[in-house]
Amino acid sequence: MALYRWRVYKRASVMFFLAVVALTVVQRGSISMGGAEPGAEPGTTDDGGPRTWDVTSSNCSANHNLSSQEWFKGLEDNFKQFLLYRHCRYFPMHLNHPEKCTGEIYLLMVIKSVATQHDRRDVIRKTWGKEQVVDGKRIKTLFLLGKSSNEAEKANHQKLVEFEDYIYGDILQWDFLDSFFNLTLKETHFLKWFHTYCPGVRYVFKGDDDVFVSVENILEYLDSSNLNKNLFVGDVILKAKPIRRKENKYYIPPALYNKTHYPPYAGGGGFLMDGNLARRLYWAADTLELYPIDDVFLGMCLEVLQVTPVKHNAFKTFGLVKNKSSKMNREPCFFKNMIVVHKLLPLDLMHMWHLVNSDLVCSQKVEIL
Repeated sequence: MALYRWRVYKRASVMFFLAVVALTVVQRGSISMGGAEPGAEPGTTDDGGPRTWDVTSSNCSANHNLSSQEWFKGLEDNFKQFLLYRHCRYFPMHLNHPEKCTGEIYLLMVIKSVATQHDRRDVIRKTWGKEQVVDGKRIKTLFLLGKSSNEAEKANHQKLVEFEDYIYGDILQWDFLDSFFNLTLKETHFLKWFHTYCPGVRYVFKGDDDVFVSVENILEYLDSSNLNKNLFVGDVILKAKPIRRKENKYYIPPALYNKTHYPPYAGGGGFLMDGNLARRLYWAADTLELYPIDDVFLGMCLEVLQVTPVKHNAFKTFGLVKNKSSKMNREPCFFKNMIVVHKLLPLDLMHMWHLVNSDLVCSQKVEIL
């Protein structure tokens, strides 16, 4: 029943979105696509780098020197593809909004998404991702996208993304394909973008587009905690071992990573970091070879900076409890005390948001912040 309701909701949201697009285009006239917005600031960053996206070409050839090496020949095709193009680190931007970082921003909410998941972005804009000012603290929201990986529908998907961005003005998009291995590219491109355009951002929340987030609890945590410039907090995994089972989504061959454990890293569903640390992570990322699991790659960057991520029980990137069928995973009184809960489909997120922000009476407040 829940799956049927979600499908109905998604179909209805697509129809509504297309209707809004058509109406907006008629009212506003022609649409200007791609490229940096007029708000892009000229000049340089504090370290002398350009204050504009300086990558204009994605012409990058495969590194065929690897093809003759024995260890490479034994890899699966997806890893061969990843390694052949791993040196291609930065790509041009299709959609850019440097004006999002104009002035002093207390909290920048950054959400990883893909072209086809506009229904998730729509719900986030209406719930926890709504831009606002709280007690003088400005909160801004951005979505990170690559290009659609669906060859047959790529052109149509791109037009819809451009229409959506014209309406809301909150999408950053780069010229690489959205895929699981390219999530690391999304990480490095955001860090470069942030370093380029965002000198006045105090904190960054970064998460997925299928999570529940309490901005109120984020602000309470930031206000009540004794924080330092190396703040990086989330659902931290310690002493995780690389998965060697080939059927697993997170499988890594020994040829790519031969150590026993990963460095500490936060689950990518949602984490919070200091803006100054995010700028330093850009430098750290450039010292490392890209790694196909973005969460782990960011942990490697933190290791370079000798920063240890902090585990916090209000970040639940694997659900409230491991048993996905448990009623606890749908209990609003638990959600009310969390910062991040992963994962919820759009209809479930909207429903939970209304419950948590209603006159909810809970028998006991869980002290976790």
